[in-house]
Amino acid sequence: MSIVVKLGSSLVANERGRVRRGLLESRAGEVGTLVRGGEQVCVVSSGAIALGLPGLGFVRRPRATPQLQAASAVGQVRLQLAWQAAIKAQGLEAAQVLLSAGDFAERASYVNARNALTALLKLGVVPIVNENDATATDEITFGDNDSLAAQVAVLLGARLLVLLTEVEGVYSSHPADPDARLLAEGDALEEARLGSGSALGKGGMESKIAAARLAAAAGIPTVIASGRGEGVLVAIAAGEGRGTRFTAAPSPASAFRLWLRHAKPASGRLVLDEGARAAVAQDGRSLLAVGVVRCEGTFVPGDAVELVALDGTVLGKGLAGAGAAELRDRPRGLEAVHRDRLVLYE
Repeated sequence: MSIVVKLGSSLVANERGRVRRGLLESRAGEVGTLVRGGEQVCVVSSGAIALGLPGLGFVRRPRATPQLQAASAVGQVRLQLAWQAAIKAQGLEAAQVLLSAGDFAERASYVNARNALTALLKLGVVPIVNENDATATDEITFGDNDSLAAQVAVLLGARLLVLLTEVEGVYSSHPADPDARLLAEGDALEEARLGSGSALGKGGMESKIAAARLAAAAGIPTVIASGRGEGVLVAIAAGEGRGTRFTAAPSPASAFRLWLRHAKPASGRLVLDEGARAAVAQDGRSLLAVGVVRCEGTFVPGDAVELVALDGTVLGKGLAGAGAAELRDRPRGLEAVHRDRLVLYE
């Protein structure tokens, strides 16, 4: 089983858009130690846009998508070369893997991505994963690399996800607040006041917590901790108490249901009558078209749809057994979603 480690833009690049080589070399040294000790390590690294901005004349992160895509295309080369050099110094090979949300949305491409990453890890190669920002759009994107890291951890069935950031972990309030206290456990987050992302990146503490909860729900323990200092990764991998730890759920869902719930975007919604709700949520039966009182969106067989109760409660998600046009007629005997192709939410 593997360890997935994510580094944010502010750890990888400084405020002038240059690589923090000392930090990368330290983390690469720890990756080398872990790999030589028998671990498989996958790195999810932000920083492409931050590293690409100076070469294009930008002094701050632009908002326009084409400019961000251009910066990513320029910076991704610099990012990979930096990691390549740092990993090579450990006597290991690094691989570049660029993923898009679309790679996760379709089951075939999802399995292909998993097979490719698994093959690299078995060969002792360290994959350096990033979102393919040069072609991603607002309509189909992970949103931030915290989410991408969690998705990769779920895809690989990782034994541990580590989200490295600028601070020691999740605090009860802003770390500059003298009354702020580090929360050692993810269960103690209800009162925490969360911050936004840095000037170089998109994610903030809120996105890290969301990613940690996603991975933990999939049975993967997750740690949010500082990416600075010595011995960070080795200590966390050994189970030492660093940062904020999110305990893995004791009974995670199957790989298919994890993909359906977390990686497959919904293309529509099916509103169920009370009888259909009971049949699906309580009796574990398939959803029949006759129990669908309203069909929202445009979708075809195989697309994901949310199952919604009359009161608006989202019950779960499933793969449609028929298209929207056919389901709107509510024909008797037609199966809208088979019970083996849906996941129910708690």
